[in-house]
Amino acid sequence: MSTANPKPDIAHEGGPTIFSAIITPHRSLSAHGFLVLFAGVVAFAVFFGIIFAQLGAWPVLGFLGLGVVLVWIAFQANYRAARARETIDVSESEILVRRVSARGAASEWRFNPYWARLLVKRDIDNEIERVALASHGRELEIAAWLSPTEKADFAAALSRALAQCRSGVAERPSLAP
Repeated sequence: MSTANPKPDIAHEGGPTIFSAIITPHRSLSAHGFLVLFAGVVAFAVFFGIIFAQLGAWPVLGFLGLGVVLVWIAFQANYRAARARETIDVSESEILVRRVSARGAASEWRFNPYWARLLVKRDIDNEIERVALASHGRELEIAAWLSPTEKADFAAALSRALAQCRSGVAERPSLAP
């Protein structure tokens, strides 16, 4: 999932931002959906736990309880991983790519928009597999969490922003009254 804003009001060190995108890993199950699913897992475990306990197979209760705990741990790890994000900000003088891991560790890469090239690799079906920024022998893959369709939209928007930077037609505040 990502949000892109071609003309935000944010400014950073490189001047007014022309393009900004926040990219996060996709999670298809909402918090409400998780609660419903987990309630179903617990109901299943309780129902069959009672049946097995009445049949005298009480050790099954421990395994059912362990299954519930493991499902809980798996979903918590999944939601923790969803805290990661990548932001791409383009101004007239710089492209800033900032990644924050699920644990909160941040990394930044800076590129000059006049020298940076947008690289797009397509697969045999002409869908975008990879989007990267390259400059002066460095290459950085971006937007890896997006689907091929989202990567195509993102690459088109970023390409327009880079073209706007290079042409010098970035919108500037008017000084006239």
